[in-house]
Amino acid sequence: MTGYRKIDMTTWPRREHYRYYTEKLKIECNMTVPIDVKKLLDFCHESGQKFYPSLIYLVTKVLNQMENFRMFKDAEGNLCVWDQVVPNYTIFHEDDKTFSDCWTEYSDDFEVFYREITKDMEEGQKKKGIKAKAGQPANFYCISCVPWAAFTAFGSRTLGSTEPAYFPIITMGKYEKSGEKILMPVNMMIAHAVADGYHAGMFFQKLQEAIDEGGFIRT
Repeated sequence: MTGYRKIDMTTWPRREHYRYYTEKLKIECNMTVPIDVKKLLDFCHESGQKFYPSLIYLVTKVLNQMENFRMFKDAEGNLCVWDQVVPNYTIFHEDDKTFSDCWTEYSDDFEVFYREITKDMEEGQKKKGIKAKAGQPANFYCISCVPWAAFTAFGSRTLGSTEPAYFPIITMGKYEKSGEKILMPVNMMIAHAVADGYHAGMFFQKLQEAIDEGGFIRT
């Protein structure tokens, strides 16, 4: 499991916001943005790589560049930030229309990560039930795809939960052609205690830049 460090609440600029959204108003917020995935699709078609694992690589790469999306509470209740997060993603079973979730260790090397995640996905297709792979580490975030709908908003939360999830929940929808672009809705849900609209906006901006600049093949 990756390392982490504790946030210094005496110097952290968001300390008052964090306390407000953990003590006064415990809420999650979500944002959906259409992302142009044409260049990533072109790369996948030309290289023979699969779209879903390639996009998971990009999302994870961007999240690991922003500490607000790597935060959690330790056993003593201290706010901490992981050195790195890993994707916990869904695998759809076409035969019975159920899904299983799986996880893969992250590597900034696209070829290494792609090899490992496609292997995990192939193994996960053989298993049914919620968990396709044991040993999920604590430093995970959630990512899934709903390719049947080009939604304009998306939201979910755990009923009865007293604490919002500090890890990001990313949901992607069906991509559709729009002029010269191919747009895919991408939704992020995150606890307001650890991130604001600015951070969510920067995530979507960095994700689009990574796709446009070929971030899926750069290490």
